[in-house]
Amino acid sequence: MCVIKVLLMKIKRSSNVQLSRILGNSQNFSSLVFVPKCEPANDNDLSRLEDYLKNTGNICVLTGAGISTESGIPDYRSQGVGLYATSITRPTLYQDFCKSEQVRRRYWARNYIGWPRFSSVQPNVTHRTLKYLEDIGLVTGIVTQNVDGLHTKAGSKNIIELHGTGFKVMCLNCDNKIDRKLLQIKLDKLNSSIKHVSKIIRPDGDVELSNEIVNDFILPPCENCGGILKPDIVFFGDNVAKKVVDSVRNIVTKSDGLLVLGTSLTTFSGYRIILQAIEENKKVAIVNIGETRADKHASVKLESRCGEVLKKLYPNIQFDNNSNQHF
Repeated sequence: MCVIKVLLMKIKRSSNVQLSRILGNSQNFSSLVFVPKCEPANDNDLSRLEDYLKNTGNICVLTGAGISTESGIPDYRSQGVGLYATSITRPTLYQDFCKSEQVRRRYWARNYIGWPRFSSVQPNVTHRTLKYLEDIGLVTGIVTQNVDGLHTKAGSKNIIELHGTGFKVMCLNCDNKIDRKLLQIKLDKLNSSIKHVSKIIRPDGDVELSNEIVNDFILPPCENCGGILKPDIVFFGDNVAKKVVDSVRNIVTKSDGLLVLGTSLTTFSGYRIILQAIEENKKVAIVNIGETRADKHASVKLESRCGEVLKKLYPNIQFDNNSNQHF
């Protein structure tokens, strides 16, 4: 009986090693709590997507929060599990952030507590597969609506962060930018009495906090000019910078097709990329759980998990545990 137990333990350890080799350091991947229920991709749909990838040519990829839910970061709109479905809290608006010191203090206090968890999230099989497809020349560029930096951590090079990045901080007055990690060190010194820890984060990396903690939080001004510090992300109500829009237009024009992964394309900043692709007669393929704003334009549409789909299409890719890039 003991021998059988030992053999079972060895088999389990061996299976875990193989899974870890494929997915990398993926404590976050094992939790699919933020991924909405869906049916597995059927063979016919997988075959159609495989044909699309093989025959389209150079592909531009547009990604959204749906690919990062498999790393343990929730999104806003997923049915039953997104922020809008599970909380009455809504994202901070750009105008409110600029006008109100209390709004800024609340935002940064929540971001401060959420930062250790948010910054340690690792890329999953979708991010890693896209890096592989970039390496072999199939994917010529990635436009991501996410601010989590996971494409960069996976090693992808040609990335346009449509809505900015949570790993940089900017000044609203002088446009000086600093590393978010450096700000965290300063915040630690100013708020050493705050011991709150949260294992749950929201889509942009912040957490829920009591008013008491928020009111006691100390936020420094810009060291360069004394101005207001803001994460280098596009808040709701703000606009994507023209140079970013132009860069996106350029990369879409140079591609032969557009692959959309994990986004409902509700925001116009993402949907207009679809409109450009259609205007330029490029075929669009979509993998997303649930409806998207662009379903009528898609040559191929799969309503399954992005990670599951890509693993089935590229089952033999091996990923190195140490391949993650660090900020």
